[in-house]
Amino acid sequence: MIFLELVLQNFGPYAGRQVINLDPRIGENPQPIILLGGMNGGGKTTLMDAIRLALYGQRSQCSTRGNLSYGDFLNQCVNSKANPAEKTRIELLIEHIEDDKPVKYRIVRTWEKNPKDGKDFLGILGDDDTWPVESLMNTWDDYIENLLPLGISNLFLFDGEQVRNLAEQESPPQIIIEAIRRLLGLELADKLTVDLEILVNRKRKELADAKDLAELEEIEQKLSQQQADYQILEEKLAIFKNQIEELEIIQREALDRFVSEGGKIARDRHQLELQQKEKNHAAETIRQSMCQLAAEALPLALIPNLLSQVQAQGAKEFRYQQVQLARDVLIERDKRLLKWLQQLTIASEQVEKIESFLTEDADNLYTGYSQAEVPWLLADEESLSQLDNIRYHLQNAKVSAKQQLANLKILEEELIVLARQVQTAAEPEAYQKLRETMEEAQNQVVQAKANYETTRRSLAELAETIEKTKTELGEYTDKNIDKKNREHIITSSMKVQETLKVFREKLTLRKLNKLEEDVKNCFLYLLHKSDLVFRIAIDTKTFALSLFDFEGKPVPKHRLSAGEKQLLAIAFLWGLAKVSGLRLPVAIDTPLGRLDSSHRQNLVEKYFPAASHQVILLSTDTEIGKKEVETLRENEAIAREYLLKYNSATRQTTVVENQYFW
Repeated sequence: MIFLELVLQNFGPYAGRQVINLDPRIGENPQPIILLGGMNGGGKTTLMDAIRLALYGQRSQCSTRGNLSYGDFLNQCVNSKANPAEKTRIELLIEHIEDDKPVKYRIVRTWEKNPKDGKDFLGILGDDDTWPVESLMNTWDDYIENLLPLGISNLFLFDGEQVRNLAEQESPPQIIIEAIRRLLGLELADKLTVDLEILVNRKRKELADAKDLAELEEIEQKLSQQQADYQILEEKLAIFKNQIEELEIIQREALDRFVSEGGKIARDRHQLELQQKEKNHAAETIRQSMCQLAAEALPLALIPNLLSQVQAQGAKEFRYQQVQLARDVLIERDKRLLKWLQQLTIASEQVEKIESFLTEDADNLYTGYSQAEVPWLLADEESLSQLDNIRYHLQNAKVSAKQQLANLKILEEELIVLARQVQTAAEPEAYQKLRETMEEAQNQVVQAKANYETTRRSLAELAETIEKTKTELGEYTDKNIDKKNREHIITSSMKVQETLKVFREKLTLRKLNKLEEDVKNCFLYLLHKSDLVFRIAIDTKTFALSLFDFEGKPVPKHRLSAGEKQLLAIAFLWGLAKVSGLRLPVAIDTPLGRLDSSHRQNLVEKYFPAASHQVILLSTDTEIGKKEVETLRENEAIAREYLLKYNSATRQTTVVENQYFW
């Protein structure tokens, strides 16, 4: 599947109608990357939300929705400057293969301020963008689930913060685990098992008399309630587990701060003074650069009108010179013509008329371009060309001076902030505050672990109760119902369930073995450090990653740097995409996050051009900077570039095509 075009109308900070071409197919060589640059708060995440909203509507997992109802979320997405009479509109044009042929569908969602019934209007347009496809409008949720299921969308449409969280946690969160199971096809066996249970229960009800049916339904209701309680406790346990991991990170950070900053307090003022010195040096460098500009053509910016007048006068005099030359040439030609006419048998009166006409015509030409004043500039063609060059360089100098003034203003504001910080540098009393923070973090971890253990025991007890209820249901069925007709259906279903259990285990091992190898290869390829990891193992239940060196010894995850952890998380997502075999677009918001320069270069050169046939990158100027974007351009990996220009005064964003920060 490929995203071809995204259209936003009065959506978020995007006022009016703005069209973004996302088609990566340009020329014969593949150029998968669509690069969109924007500052924080300028609308990058809004673009990702627009794609999710177009695809999934009310089911979309948008970053800014939170606990809002769908109607409130749609209301929040309406541009603040939009005309109340105009509708908010999102269009996403997609292409995929259907019956071995490429087909295109344009997904259109529109709504008004305070939408009726809290819903939007969905339209699906065909190849000609005119006739709605009625059959898809009514079954779109099922249709898109076959192309890009909602459960796995976060593995292809993700942001840098999601990668960072995945890198820090020992095992993926529950929502990612469910997405992985769907991506690898492991949920199919479970779904079939549930369907078989429904079939068995339906057959039992068909065979039961009124009394048996009532008692059977009572046991089933009890079992259903117990299973619902079990699911709630299981979700609660997963929340506690994630909470423990987050609190342990906070605890480690508090301990690190306690150890490192305890001896650092006395150095705070010295470091701030060093920063002041560096920024003063940077400001002085800018001032010297501006002095250099002032020593060249920049002072001419004070007399723009005079320059324009000089250019106009020079052009006028140059044209006058050309007319003079042309007149002299014509007069010489006229003399030769008259001399030739006199040699012919033409009456002298006719010759005199011709001579009078030529003289009058030459005088008229000269009179039309004569000057009211004597030429005074006397500029030649080369001088006028030099004047054009000076005006061009003057314009560049004005732009450079304006940018340097802005940079100087920022540095001066930073110096003011640093001066305040120097005056308020940390005192030794901060040591006690660090100690209290560390002890509070330790207490929170202890409490979270206690909650986890209590919930785990309750979950184990409830699991035993559910098994007893299932046994009771089975015994009741055996005594009162299963002795009747269709017994072979129920028996066969139970055998199939056992077979499915074995099948699921073997399928899981086979899929995970392939995934382990792909994740390891992707990680080593990105890391370019082959002696760190020899093997990667993935837990069959939690999908937690375990690393082993060449001697078979575990490599603790905390030994990896922050950048290596993020590369491992990206390798995990990359490996999942490869194993799944799905050709889906990849969209990444804030793709480089907090990676250092070497790890950034690895991602830029190795991952982004190979992640998928279409890679949409939403980046700030500090992530994919000048060096990174030049590398991607040199490798011919970028198909299209856009700049999201945000106006802080109007709080509106404009999409500028064929432009990036550099």
